Amino acid sequence: MINFEKKPFYLNKEKVDWVKKTFYEMSVDEKIGQLFLPVGYSSETKYLDDLLEKKIGGLFFRPGDFKELQATFNYMQKNSKIPLLTAANLEAGGSGAIVDGVDYAPQMAIGATADGTKYSYKLGEICAKSAKLVGINWGFSPVVDLDLNFRNPIINVRSFGNNSKDVINLSKQYIQAFNDQELLTSIKHFPGDGVDERDQHLLTSINSLSKSAWYNSYGEIYKELINFGTKTIMVGHIAFPAYTGTNTPASLSKDIVTKLLREELGYNGLVITDATPMVGFASAMSRREAVPTAIQSGCDMFLFNHDLSEDIKYMKEGLDNGLLTVERLDEAVLRILATKASINIHNKNNQVYEEDNLKESFCDDQKQIANESITLVTDSQNLLPITPQKHKKILLEILGDYESNVRVENSIKNKLENYGFDVTLYEPEKNFYELGTVEEFKSKYDLVIYAANIETSSNQTVARINWKTFFGLGNNVPWFVKEIPTLFISFGNPYHYIDVPMISTLINSYSNFDHFIDATIEKLVGKSKFLGSSPIDLDFTNSKLEKLKKF
Repeated sequence: MINFEKKPFYLNKEKVDWVKKTFYEMSVDEKIGQLFLPVGYSSETKYLDDLLEKKIGGLFFRPGDFKELQATFNYMQKNSKIPLLTAANLEAGGSGAIVDGVDYAPQMAIGATADGTKYSYKLGEICAKSAKLVGINWGFSPVVDLDLNFRNPIINVRSFGNNSKDVINLSKQYIQAFNDQELLTSIKHFPGDGVDERDQHLLTSINSLSKSAWYNSYGEIYKELINFGTKTIMVGHIAFPAYTGTNTPASLSKDIVTKLLREELGYNGLVITDATPMVGFASAMSRREAVPTAIQSGCDMFLFNHDLSEDIKYMKEGLDNGLLTVERLDEAVLRILATKASINIHNKNNQVYEEDNLKESFCDDQKQIANESITLVTDSQNLLPITPQKHKKILLEILGDYESNVRVENSIKNKLENYGFDVTLYEPEKNFYELGTVEEFKSKYDLVIYAANIETSSNQTVARINWKTFFGLGNNVPWFVKEIPTLFISFGNPYHYIDVPMISTLINSYSNFDHFIDATIEKLVGKSKFLGSSPIDLDFTNSKLEKLKKF
């Protein structure tokens, strides 16, 4: 039996009455519709009306235009019989909701600062206020995973680090900022990503910790944040074989969701699956079976669809054939309604009219987080600071193959030139033929800067460097480190040192946001000091992971 008056809902009588009245007036079709939170693909009225006819419980849009998103969510809330949970991935700033929103910092940059709790609250504040501008009431954040495996391509800088207590403390501040704005967070990805070196988007990944190791790491995190009052949790397509004895993803495991999360950890709030088109979910069983099984296993909402109409049909069939019980359906719907009431959206007209003026408001905060997080990993060659007197002619190479490369490349080049350097951009085909002999190469350049712009994103098997190698000495691999001073900056993955141990100066900047690029260049030329401290192990032995596995 759900207790609406207690953690995490804390509903008063008026809100409880609304939940019960709404529930008892719902048809079976309306109840089933509430389980679904699809991703929106269009702002056209015809498309939105079709979603409304399906009685969906919530809606997610990828980052979009401010005015368009605002109008879309206004329309949906105004025309929905039951108010909608409206969600976005708000991990690094308002740009998770709005294309031109306020960028702030990835979570790992916050973990690298000396006063992370202050910056974590600020991140939450920026994300929450940005969300409210367009009518979003639910952030799929913060990420509370531990970054334990440097080969993991998906968690990386999205995590606060690899220390459980730090993750707990920083996550609490982020959650509190959302609570203060009367919005929802969803901690993720239960039972814990960051152990496997693979991505659940591409397969069912595995949390391979023993039960005792899990309880002393991820279990501690979730227990603390549940006690803190987190209202929603996202369950990943991640197996936990030490607990279940199988490789069934958590999103389809009653043992993990109902037994471990609800009964052992005492969680009373809403559980949502991670995106169900992911291979980690879709390959575990037939979709006809998986759709109702996710809810029967203890999840309350079903995120994204292969096809919404088909998934609704599968859910109805599951209810008819017993894969989904009436009792479990009703429990899930009541939790959804209680979650909505807990942030008072049932009493609002759900119209949003504010203007987007946040960028100016948080300009100083952006500069501060960048300044205090950027980390000097090593400078054993005593290269820094660089000066035009010593390092006038710079060869700059951008590593990575992302849409942001041109922006990053131009930004770094322009800023260095403003400080008096002559910057040549590395062009693979051109430079291969123009480098000449070793002595000729040395005569052309005083410094080589590698800027790794390798972003953490889904559906990657690795987040490593791919070199453009031809043969001999005429390529972009760092063969010349004993010939010309060379430095390496990572604007993403903090583990690149494993691939460039021959480079004696390495900087982790954690993000390719413009304010991080600005702050990095200032530190290169000695205008400011390096203040960040790495929140993860950089010895590339997974020592933290190995220690946990000894439990």
